[in-house]
This record gives sequence, C-alpha cells and structure tokens, in this order.
Amino acid sequence: MATQGPETAAPQRRSKISPEREQEFYQAVLDLLQEGGYEALTIEAVAARTRASRSTLYRQWCTKPQLVVAALRSCKRPFALGGIDTGSLAGDLRAVAAAVGEAGEVCGGDTALVYALGHAALQNPDLLQALRAALIEHEVKTIQAMVRRGVERGEVAADNPAVEFVPTQLIGAMRVRPLLEGVLADREYLTRFLEASVFPALGLAAR
Repeated sequence: MATQGPETAAPQRRSKISPEREQEFYQAVLDLLQEGGYEALTIEAVAARTRASRSTLYRQWCTKPQLVVAALRSCKRPFALGGIDTGSLAGDLRAVAAAVGEAGEVCGGDTALVYALGHAALQNPDLLQALRAALIEHEVKTIQAMVRRGVERGEVAADNPAVEFVPTQLIGAMRVRPLLEGVLADREYLTRFLEASVFPALGLAAR
C-alpha cells in the first residue's frame, strides 16, 4: 500500500517550538519569497535554510500557503487595525494610513515580495483563500466597522454610495501601488489618497 507524503498525510499534532525558532522559519520564508517568488518556494528549501526537518515544518504548518501566511502575519501584525478608534472616521482612516506605513518599514519595504504574492494568489486558489482568511478579510471588516461608526455618528450619510467602497479603495491602494510604481504605499501616499479620493466621496473635510 502506498504511503502518504507530508503533503497528503493527515495533520499531525503541532509540537512546541520556541518563538525564536519560529521567527527563523518565518524569516527564511520571506527571504526565499523575495529571492525566487512563491512558485520557487518549497518546504524543502525552508527546511534546508533553517537546518530543520521537513516533518517539523509540516507538523507546524500543514501546507505551503499556511506557512507563507504565518510568515506574513509575523511581519504585518504590528499595524493591528483593530485597536484604532479615534472618535472620527477621518481620524480612524488617517490612523490606518499611519499604521500601514509603519508596518511597511517593519517588513523592510520590499516591493518584490508584494508583487510576487499578489501574482501568485491569482494563480493559486489555496494561497488566495489563505490570504483572504488570515489577512484581507480582517482588514476589510475592521475598515467597515470604522465606516459604520462614522455613519452612526452622523459624519457620513447612510445612503452615501461611496460607503460600500471604502475598504476596496484603501486596501486597493495599499496593494496596487507596488505593482504600478514599484514602491510601497507609505503613510504620506495613503494620506494623500484619502484626502484626494476617499474623503471627498464620503463628504468628509480633508482637514
């Protein structure tokens, strides 16, 4: 009877590894993504770079998309959008711009990584689903909650058609600028985008 490889075997119980060791794995993933893109990244390559066994990695993260998303979360979570509540919608969205800009600095601001994952997600349904579930959906829901609070405070009309598109506009600017211009959407860029595009559509004063 054929035996199952790590890719098809039933999930194994996760063993305990130190936070330092976990960060070594994540850094190896990010480095390999930057060097060769998503398709060239393999569990075997991560294992070789970190001098770990493949079974160790498969016990922690059952699939390559899960490992990639975990590495991204280790890098991007410093911007914790869920903690933002300034008392105004304009203030909240400016705080998002600031947090995203700071997170870009933490992550090293490498546009090749953003481009590689953006392209790979369109070609790989498993990666796209993992990115949506772990990162994108959280960002969308958090921004939607900010907009709802703005509507409840009377800052924005509930029937304003632009309300629906705020997450798409803001997250789109974050993701697309590296593809179009080769640089990250930093705080200054996102703030200008808010004041030139999002605030006017919502009827908010730029300052």
